[in-house]
Amino acid sequence: MKIGMCMFLWTTHLTRDHVSLLRDIKATGFDGVEVPIFEGEPAYFAELGALLDELGLERTAVAAMGDPAMNLISADVSAREAGIAHMKWAIECAAALGADRLSGPLHSTLGHFSGEGPSEDEWARAVETQRGVGELAATSGVTIGLEALNRFECYLVNTMDDLSRLVDDVGHPNIKAMYDTFHANIEEADPIGAFTRNLRNIVHVHISENDRGVPGRGNVPWTETFAAIKASGYDDWLTIEAFGRGLPDLAAATKVWRDFAESPEAVYRDGYRHIRQGWDAA
Repeated sequence: MKIGMCMFLWTTHLTRDHVSLLRDIKATGFDGVEVPIFEGEPAYFAELGALLDELGLERTAVAAMGDPAMNLISADVSAREAGIAHMKWAIECAAALGADRLSGPLHSTLGHFSGEGPSEDEWARAVETQRGVGELAATSGVTIGLEALNRFECYLVNTMDDLSRLVDDVGHPNIKAMYDTFHANIEEADPIGAFTRNLRNIVHVHISENDRGVPGRGNVPWTETFAAIKASGYDDWLTIEAFGRGLPDLAAATKVWRDFAESPEAVYRDGYRHIRQGWDAA
């Protein structure tokens, strides 16, 4: 098992200005960081990967699409093509970074709603576009971990069962699923069962408290969660995802109106101890 820290708590664009922070994350015990891919070119991410190598940090990548003009399930062909082009760019950046997986709600536009649930046509378009994305990801040696989001952030896939059905329908080895404890806490009647039923497709796990604050201080059933993950044989990334008010655009997108911890340091230091102790006790 590897413990990661998503850099969303501080930035959507990691730079050398974050070296001191990265060093402290490493010193805390983390194996790696999750790097946002929202801007930049592959050459930039290659340099960033070299920096992370120097610091002894492994990495995964995370991205999202917030522009309806690049919607992978749109009836508009140009919007789907723009979405695939965006994914091609993100995949190439992730590969240059040295990340073998790129996760996030990369199936549809974040925060964009039709007013109804997904139609059969939208589902079919999702399957078609994800197969194309899977081919691009395979070429670069990257696996996509699609994320089920709660009903207030997307409408295509809100539960792990729905996400797994999409992954199964796509049927591409580079299109898989991630499990996020925050979204599961909202949408799943049985969050633990949602993980174990769909383990066949899960390649990444986000550790996120019910309020997006410090893992271990809320009401996510952590003892049962760690026990289920460990018993399943999953032995990969457990990555903390938390949010704050430091980035106004990201705070608006994630509906963060207040601070959830006394400091960012509390999130990653206490969060790390929470995962380590929970895993060892499981």
